[in-house]
Amino acid sequence: MSVSSGQASREGRGLEGRPAGELVRRVGRRLARIRGARQRARATGLILAGAGVLWLLSCWPAEMSWALYAPLVVLAGLFLTPGWFLLTCLTYAAGLVYSATMVRGWSTIQGMTLLALVLTMAVMVRSSRSRERLGVHGNDGEDMLVDLRDRLLALGNFPDLPAGWHGESAIEAAYGDKFSGDFAVTSLSPDRSRLEVALIDISGKGRQAGTRSLLFSGAIGGLLGQVEPERFMTSANHYVLRQGWTEGFASAVHLSLDLMTGEFTIGNAGHPAVLHFAAGSGLWSVHESLGGPVLGIIPGADFPRHVGVLRRGDALVLYTDGVIETRDRDLARGVDRLLGSAERRVPIGFAGGAQALCAEATSGDTDDRAVIVIWRC
Repeated sequence: MSVSSGQASREGRGLEGRPAGELVRRVGRRLARIRGARQRARATGLILAGAGVLWLLSCWPAEMSWALYAPLVVLAGLFLTPGWFLLTCLTYAAGLVYSATMVRGWSTIQGMTLLALVLTMAVMVRSSRSRERLGVHGNDGEDMLVDLRDRLLALGNFPDLPAGWHGESAIEAAYGDKFSGDFAVTSLSPDRSRLEVALIDISGKGRQAGTRSLLFSGAIGGLLGQVEPERFMTSANHYVLRQGWTEGFASAVHLSLDLMTGEFTIGNAGHPAVLHFAAGSGLWSVHESLGGPVLGIIPGADFPRHVGVLRRGDALVLYTDGVIETRDRDLARGVDRLLGSAERRVPIGFAGGAQALCAEATSGDTDDRAVIVIWRC
């Protein structure tokens, strides 16, 4: 008993015999002091720079412009917390009032310049508050989002497949946005014998669905290759339901492909049907299957799977509804148009086909769109 008590005592204490919780609080307070000191130093430097601008305005009133404050306001908005930003801007405002009253006097040009500075301050205070909520300053927040976007796109890149197998993906966001509600995730088993691909279409477009895509892609990446194909859609549906998104649901298609035999199964959750080219007959077919409802609507929904075989020369095309639908056309006409575009790829090969089919989408750039092409040589 005495040994166990001693172990528990040692485990509950950190360095130098202090309780672990106390050490955490001390480290937190020290980091807060360091951040506070950095903010004070930055604010002091910017205030001194503003004093330098005021000195220039006083010495050369005819040559210097109030617009010299503009870059200082932008820098303050980027690197200061809202409190320090407002304090810094108040010192700039005091300098402007002094310059207008004691040095230069008011004029139409001065009034317009002052209005532009006030608008710049309003924009930057909003930016400062946004960065404060995120906990970063400068361009770190934007860099984080860019990194997340690149990681999301990388999830859809095909790994190095065994000889005879090829795959491509192409994803385009609506109106050229950098974030798309469509995303793909691929997974190759360690023994390189099974490929799994999931293509997801989150409700909404572009940046509206971008944050949900970033969140959901991580969950899909964790499920793919880790759960049996028959359980994938059920697990994904449970995840979306658990998020409680008020306007969030997703359609999805999941492919599990045996790279040794070419046998595959397809699970569908409210997603457009997969296209299958059979080289033996030279014909395209549409894998219409019962599937299941979109993810995030019905708890405990069933997702039946379609079974098929991909032989040499065959190809599969997975796509989102942005590729085939428009406001004035039904989906059947969109699928026919996509089949025609895919048919034209047969004589020249499927390499580059994903990007080409995505670029020829019926919706143009008014909707998120994604295409995946997998073929066997």
